[in-house]
Amino acid sequence: MSTSTSAPAGSRPKPPSERARRYAGFQRRGWIIVVGAIVVVSAVRIVTGTDDITSANTLRATILSACPILLAGLGGLWSERAGVVNIGLEGQMLLGTWGAAYFTYWYGPWVGLLGAAAMGLIGGLLHAIATVTFGVDHIVSGVAINIIGLGATQFLAEAYFSDLQYGGPRQLTGLEGLPFATVPGLSDGLNNLNGQHWFLVSDVAGFLAAFTTRVSVLTIIVAVLVAVTAWLLWRTSFGLRLRSCGESPAAAESLGVNVYRYKYVAVLVSGALAGLGGAFLALVASNGFTTNQAGGRGYIGLAAMISGNWRPMGTVGASVLFGYTDALRLRTPAAVHALLLLVAIGLLALAAYRAYRGARVAAVVLGLLGIGFLLWFLLTDTVPREFTGMTPYVVTLLVLSLASQRLRMPAADGQVYRKGSAG
Repeated sequence: MSTSTSAPAGSRPKPPSERARRYAGFQRRGWIIVVGAIVVVSAVRIVTGTDDITSANTLRATILSACPILLAGLGGLWSERAGVVNIGLEGQMLLGTWGAAYFTYWYGPWVGLLGAAAMGLIGGLLHAIATVTFGVDHIVSGVAINIIGLGATQFLAEAYFSDLQYGGPRQLTGLEGLPFATVPGLSDGLNNLNGQHWFLVSDVAGFLAAFTTRVSVLTIIVAVLVAVTAWLLWRTSFGLRLRSCGESPAAAESLGVNVYRYKYVAVLVSGALAGLGGAFLALVASNGFTTNQAGGRGYIGLAAMISGNWRPMGTVGASVLFGYTDALRLRTPAAVHALLLLVAIGLLALAAYRAYRGARVAAVVLGLLGIGFLLWFLLTDTVPREFTGMTPYVVTLLVLSLASQRLRMPAADGQVYRKGSAG
């Protein structure tokens, strides 16, 4: 007697949906790119003898440089997914630096974080009132927020910090910092392994050491904010409604969505996140406040969000790239020179991929750029100091220009919306 184990008719498992297949393919490509990048960077380190490019100290500096950019990028992501362009991220970060300094001085660093977020939120509120309620052009309003942020922080610093200990009309130093976390034992072992300079093994150890040695609590909060943003905007009905306001606000309104409310929420969260980016600069990346401390990071955060295709993980990747180039320029000139070889390899690999996909013109342009960077590396021993300081900004322009063909912004991003236009 035999027992059939076949499934009843009609109970066969459903094949994965097209969306699930695309997501699985995206994950596979992502892991291939990550592993390939680690191997290439390790090989470049061996060829050039520039151990700084994968040292634990460089990677920790990368985290310090990337986190403020990432917070600004997340802020831009929230705002633009609801259809509001937020060029005012720079000004909101500046407001956050002052808020972090003032509230940390009087009440401690944890209240300083709240103060920074509140000051950035005020900047977001001004932007929301102008763009959502009064229909001001988003670019004009954002530029105004940046001017207001710079002027307001200079005025507030002179008014409130001039008479304080370690203070002055343009700065306030000696602030209490946020706590750091280190994994005992594991941190020392990984740092020692990184110092052996073995191929691939030491490079991976340096990467892991950067995340287990003196990691700021705010860095951990940033990672949580990325996960929460991805979950809220892509896994909840709230996120679906918010994103619908950036794709087709008229259609969203016809389905009962309060478009104004969602736009306000998005822009307020955007400003608060940018304010936290300012707090990172004042409390983690340095030990105090100075005027104009953002130094263009709000704009770079906006560029990271765009080159990341208005998605959280893409924004993370672009922010880390910009942070890495910024960290390298602060190490040694040899590290920036080795970066030329990395860029050349990346461009040539991208050219090969474009040629494989049939984009011949793009492949030729990328190939010529790659050959140009390769010749620059081979024919020189160092990089001019003037170019070294420009490295993060040059990489920003290069990434944006290369990523422009695959980007898809929200359909209604930047458009002025008036209530009742659905009917």
